[in-house]
Amino acid sequence: MRLSRFFMPTIKETPSEAQIVSHRLMLRAGMIRQSSAGIYSWLPLGLRVLRKIEQIVREEQDAIGAQEMLMPTIQPADLWRRSERYDAYGPEMLRITDRHERDMLYGPTNEEQVTEIFADAAKSYRDLPRTLYHIQWKFRDEVRPRFGVMRGREFLMKDAYSFDADFEGAKRSYNKQFVAYLKTFARMGLTAIPMKAESGPIGGDMSHEFVILADTGESEVACHKDLIETDWSGVDIDTAGDLQPFIDGFTEKYAATDDERDAKVEKALGADLITARGIEVGHIFYFGKKYSDVMGAIITGPDGSEVTAEMGSYGIGVSRLTGAIIEASHDDKGIIWPQSVAPFQAGLINLKPGDSACDGAADDLYQKLIDAGVDVLMDDREGRAGVKFADMDLIGLPWQVIIGPKGVSGGFVELKNRASGEREEISPEDALTRLAG
Repeated sequence: MRLSRFFMPTIKETPSEAQIVSHRLMLRAGMIRQSSAGIYSWLPLGLRVLRKIEQIVREEQDAIGAQEMLMPTIQPADLWRRSERYDAYGPEMLRITDRHERDMLYGPTNEEQVTEIFADAAKSYRDLPRTLYHIQWKFRDEVRPRFGVMRGREFLMKDAYSFDADFEGAKRSYNKQFVAYLKTFARMGLTAIPMKAESGPIGGDMSHEFVILADTGESEVACHKDLIETDWSGVDIDTAGDLQPFIDGFTEKYAATDDERDAKVEKALGADLITARGIEVGHIFYFGKKYSDVMGAIITGPDGSEVTAEMGSYGIGVSRLTGAIIEASHDDKGIIWPQSVAPFQAGLINLKPGDSACDGAADDLYQKLIDAGVDVLMDDREGRAGVKFADMDLIGLPWQVIIGPKGVSGGFVELKNRASGEREEISPEDALTRLAG
């Protein structure tokens, strides 16, 4: 993509309404624009990141046998009346009425909808286990939406729901999601720590929040230092086998959110204790028969008796992750995208557009990068070099390839790593090999 043709309205000055780093940088980089309080339009640069995050989430759900579907954003109120949540949910639910005076709502979540679908279709234990998921826009009418996409009213969410014939099956489904979440976040360059979370009235220990550490996190968390030193991106785990020993080995290390912290345990850990600010990016939760009972998700067991399906719910904030990654990976110049979710792999900077030699060298390398499958953004705009460097640092592409008169005459380009800031002079051919590899 040529930047002269790409819609990327960057902002030099920090918008006054932006309170946290990710909000400021997303606005300045031309990723989003506010439509109304807590509701954003995703511009081309931001949408490219959002889609890459979404695809990683999708691939890891598919890898554990979850099946994708798509449910409506607008739901009938009667569904929620059956679960007795319509009146209990509170003012965060956007309630609307259609032209026939039927009560409707903009879905904040989908437990009722998916359980009704499953209950209508599944009749036997042979139909289990099943895990269904969708990636959909949700709406919660926050009283004070703030922090950009980190706490908005409209947000993109992955929700998965598991259905099993008994508790042991539900536990296996839960464990698969536990592992899938570790791998999902690792692929995005994040170290996500599963922390025991409040299980509510159901009780038990099958509720975990996945938290990444960032100085601007929402709350203080605590964990054993070993949990932040493990790289899950290259770990091969057989999700078809017994995952419980792996889960036990992982969760035996102390990790807790604000409301689950144990002062006695933390004192005993001493120097092994890490306390930091954290951002929740995912939540997995077993809720048993809470919805299957009221929605009639009843199947016939092997002995012919009726069995109520056991359920779990597994959420990842896809749009929220965009902001969370920025909170965890930035510097005073701008965003530093991990390779896997970067809007482009590399930025190609032509320092002197209009110069035939520079134009020729830039156009040649640009086409070769495209032919090699490298997603590249070429800054072919007229203007000062400083502006081009600042914009490239701001949008945070992993690599910058700089072509100027000196390099063209000397047969080299300058290759800059955004994360480290290291620069080196190499041949265009070597730059192509490096980026395409």
